[in-house]
Amino acid sequence: MANETVVLAYSGGLDTSCILKWLKLKGHRVVAFIADVGQEDDFEAARRRAVKTGADAVHVADLKRELVTDFIFPAIAGCGIYERRYLLGTAIARPLIAKGQVEIAHSEKATAVSHGATGKGNDQVRFELAYAALAPQMKVIAPWKDAEFLARFQGRSDLIRFAKEHEIEIPVTLEKPFSTDENLMHKSYESGILEDPNRSPDKDMFTVCVDPTRAPDRVTTIEIEFKDAMPVAVKNLSDGHRETDPLALFGTLNRLGRENGVGRVDMVENRFVGIKSRGVYETPGGTILHSALRDLEGIAMDKQVLRLRDMLAPEYAAIIYNGFWFSPEMEFLGAALKKAQELVDGTVRLELYKGNATPVGRYSPSSLYNEELSSMDVAGGFDQSDSFGFIRINALRLMAHQVIVRGRR
Repeated sequence: MANETVVLAYSGGLDTSCILKWLKLKGHRVVAFIADVGQEDDFEAARRRAVKTGADAVHVADLKRELVTDFIFPAIAGCGIYERRYLLGTAIARPLIAKGQVEIAHSEKATAVSHGATGKGNDQVRFELAYAALAPQMKVIAPWKDAEFLARFQGRSDLIRFAKEHEIEIPVTLEKPFSTDENLMHKSYESGILEDPNRSPDKDMFTVCVDPTRAPDRVTTIEIEFKDAMPVAVKNLSDGHRETDPLALFGTLNRLGRENGVGRVDMVENRFVGIKSRGVYETPGGTILHSALRDLEGIAMDKQVLRLRDMLAPEYAAIIYNGFWFSPEMEFLGAALKKAQELVDGTVRLELYKGNATPVGRYSPSSLYNEELSSMDVAGGFDQSDSFGFIRINALRLMAHQVIVRGRR
């Protein structure tokens, strides 16, 4: 329907710039929504490009603090790590961007929202599931799944020609070696030259973390304090600097991680749409927090609670990765994980050195560790003879199994 107001998730890159113009040519009133989630962009330049391209209004929303407190910290507290390695940097930002976009759509009395995600990737799912949960009556315009759009634009060459035809400023050329996404949590690299899973990334590709082999030849020692599994303070023991504000705290961890080459991951993962994809990630602060909190859980989380949490964690990560942040199952798991995180309090001391974030000490006021019980030198109230019965009971099923096995031979 022409002349309707559409709010477009706009980055200022090639795809969303051309989509903005395409929507205008179809007769829509277009509102460009730019989400500041910590990417290294010139937002005022993006605003000017959007207006020059034809945007009727432009909204730039600073979502960095909300990203840290409501998405990054809870995801790490819940052990949200996809396929054992990916800390979900892109996946946790998308529902927040969609949430901000829907809020602008309501304020602008828009009837539609739009995005530039492709029909092969995860982001289309994440955006559109969030729209469905937050604004089920809102129309979704997804150009990369639109027959008319696809007939006109076969790929980047067509987009670049369209941009030149309409004098759209684009900060790219026809040759692009890979695709990136960046926010406070991470920077990702995929597609292009990285589509060969056996090709090593070029060292000059990385823009976040220093190469671990070139990181300082000195250890940086830090302490991170947690309350109910949420970080509340970080202290650099090398210079005494301490941060308690959540955004500044995470920024400090990012800086220290970058300087020491912490947080690089190169993996092949399974997209929700059924395609295997090679992704390279730099997640400095998130990697440090993940390492510290998993260590603290060892001393402050009950054994059986930890076992059950570890059973739930892959499902939690998959829910986030697949785009179901706003879902009944997320509410259910979130409540369970929050309960598990109670009393996970304390401080972890870590050494950062050439790509590693290594816990070397931990303290918890709610510690379940008993030094005397653990000691090999002190009885500590533990009667070692009790272990006879403990072992005998646990051996019963093994002996019964062997009787059956021998009887079949």
